[in-house]
Amino acid sequence: MQGNIQTKINAIRNGELDGTFRTLYVDERTAGLQKERYISALEHFEEIYGDAAVQVYSAPGRTEIGGNHTDHQYGKVLAASVNLDAIAVVSERDDDKVLFHSEGYSSLSLDLNELAPLPREEGTTAALVRGVAAGMREKGLRTGGFNAYVTSQVLGGSGLSSSAAIETLIGCIFSGLYNDGAVDAVRIAQIGQFAENVYFGKPSGLMDQMACSVGGLIHIDFRDPAKPQVRKINVDFSCFRHSLCILDTKGSHADLTPDYAAIPEEMRKAASYFGKEVLGEVSEEDFYRELTLIRKYAGDRAVLRSIHWFDENKRVDQQAEALEKNDFEKFKALVRSSGESSYKYLQNVFSPHKYQEQSVALALLLTKKILGEDACCRVHGGGFAGTIQAFVPDDEVAMYKEKIEQFFGRGSCYVLKIRPTGGIRIL
Repeated sequence: MQGNIQTKINAIRNGELDGTFRTLYVDERTAGLQKERYISALEHFEEIYGDAAVQVYSAPGRTEIGGNHTDHQYGKVLAASVNLDAIAVVSERDDDKVLFHSEGYSSLSLDLNELAPLPREEGTTAALVRGVAAGMREKGLRTGGFNAYVTSQVLGGSGLSSSAAIETLIGCIFSGLYNDGAVDAVRIAQIGQFAENVYFGKPSGLMDQMACSVGGLIHIDFRDPAKPQVRKINVDFSCFRHSLCILDTKGSHADLTPDYAAIPEEMRKAASYFGKEVLGEVSEEDFYRELTLIRKYAGDRAVLRSIHWFDENKRVDQQAEALEKNDFEKFKALVRSSGESSYKYLQNVFSPHKYQEQSVALALLLTKKILGEDACCRVHGGGFAGTIQAFVPDDEVAMYKEKIEQFFGRGSCYVLKIRPTGGIRIL
């Protein structure tokens, strides 16, 4: 008699998941590679844990389309899940232990009866597992032990939010195994942000987790962060004959947490002039009327970063409208404007503390050298190091990828598609 795992392997080999793969991975070539990837994950699970009744989950990486550093001030963002993901083969346990083996990393084991944050775990997968479990319980949801084998295409430092993908994956596992799959995507995202902020030690907003968990191209308004307003934008980028490229500049994120943290801190400092917590509670008109005094109170960089926030917030709505009207030229102009604002006013293209390392600035310059001065490119995500985003004409993608990888290494340029779904149970 066939075991549980071999039955699922046969189902994959017989093409029963081909339609699912085409939906999740969009690009035919990428979808075609998934069969062996999933089979390999199932086989590795069996090697480590033995045969078992297993489930398989997938959670995508994300790209920020618009709204650079707006979410943490209760602003608006335009974000999308992409067709690179983390997958997990899991089985339920009858105790509260989690055994978690991630390809390329040491295995971890933790007890869900011990959910206090541990400083030594900051920045680790263990912190994310423990933090998501704690967040689930805090919201009155059930948790329990599981065995997992995980493999991810969303590499750390790629700018596609590998931590949010793993948080979403863990949230989906707890939802599927212990809550009848009933935990909605927004709640999974909020729990993921809690894990990242409190346990992982990164002061991120909610955009990353929302894009990974909800999926598709989405417009998010964080005016009420407890109940963010999410609207899906139905658009097919392929009809614009452009591809979304994310370039990993290989810049080091080491010691950059203070730079990331300074952005929301300075924006909150400007907001506190008005007795408010965040800029989302301050009117732009009042801000400009008091600008001279805010400069003295919070400093010029805080003022510039706040002005970026007000302008970027409006650009998000304009970008969504342009895409819905199929006005791709206007959309690209707004992307360029966003990039210029991030560079000049938000000032997250390089760290002033590591000024000799400016890989993002160099990547933007080289992209314009390759594609021309009107190239549509910008810093991507948190900034300071890491990645840039470019919308490249389809007939120039191969040329751009070849030339830019001469500077940043083979495999550094990801040519991506927008995935229509977020975190999901596949088997």
